[in-house]
Amino acid sequence: MICEGRVAIVTGAGRGLGRAHALEFARQGAAVVVNDLGVGPDGSGGSPDPAEDVVAEIRGAGGEAVAAPYDVATSEGAEALVRTALGTFGRLDTLVCNAGFLRDRMLVNLSEEEWDAVTRVHLKGHFLPLRQAGLHWRAEAKAGRPGAGRAVLTSSGAGLLGSVGQANYAAAKAGVVGLTLVAAAELGRYGVRVNAIAPAARTRMTEEVFAATMAAPGDGGFDAMAPENVSPLVAWLGSPGCDVTGRVFEAEGGRICVMEGFRHGPAVDRRARWDPAELGSVVRGLLAEAASPEPVYGA
Repeated sequence: MICEGRVAIVTGAGRGLGRAHALEFARQGAAVVVNDLGVGPDGSGGSPDPAEDVVAEIRGAGGEAVAAPYDVATSEGAEALVRTALGTFGRLDTLVCNAGFLRDRMLVNLSEEEWDAVTRVHLKGHFLPLRQAGLHWRAEAKAGRPGAGRAVLTSSGAGLLGSVGQANYAAAKAGVVGLTLVAAAELGRYGVRVNAIAPAARTRMTEEVFAATMAAPGDGGFDAMAPENVSPLVAWLGSPGCDVTGRVFEAEGGRICVMEGFRHGPAVDRRARWDPAELGSVVRGLLAEAASPEPVYGA
């Protein structure tokens, strides 16, 4: 019950990872605002049923939950989301941004509409709820009521390493990492901790990549790709016990990895302007001293 008495918003919580997160927060004692538009894997259509089903499941287990069917990639939707938490439960402690969908295409075949739709939901759909939650937490701190605000954003291995056929998704998820670093630095003065996860799990978005995992003999039938394996880390990052901020964690099955992003590597400074003809050997020398990058997924 590490989140007992807290109120958590989870976006994209009708299915997959978001649903698993919402259920885990409820198991850990939090009241949950379940946000989902019930769209298809490509963002088309919509239905209130997925969010309402998760709410019913939480309530059936004795927890507290409310559905919030708002578009989190709009200012109005983000404001309504936070207003629902405050109006229903009287507080907001944790924000988990998870909503998203895919429109995969090779770069030269990717349309402007497909680019805009994916970056809108994955990046703008993180920024607007985080901004709204941040405004609330700042106001609380300035009013002398500092809390333990926690935000968990969702990046991806595609955003950290790249992924062939997913330029729009990879760019948006890389943007989530930048947003995490800035938000952690800016909101820390108000007692807020902001971290990101890069999960790997079998959901509607990845079911063709991660087929049902066969359990190895002696492992107790552990399904490494089940979404609920990621949620314990998310629940801890969203709890008052979380004392880290500005970090990115890869989570898959029972594995948790701290991701190490861009760092200053080998450098040379001649304290004068370079001649372009000189730079071939200079750059190759620096790269020879640097760590090799991990390969792009699918390359």
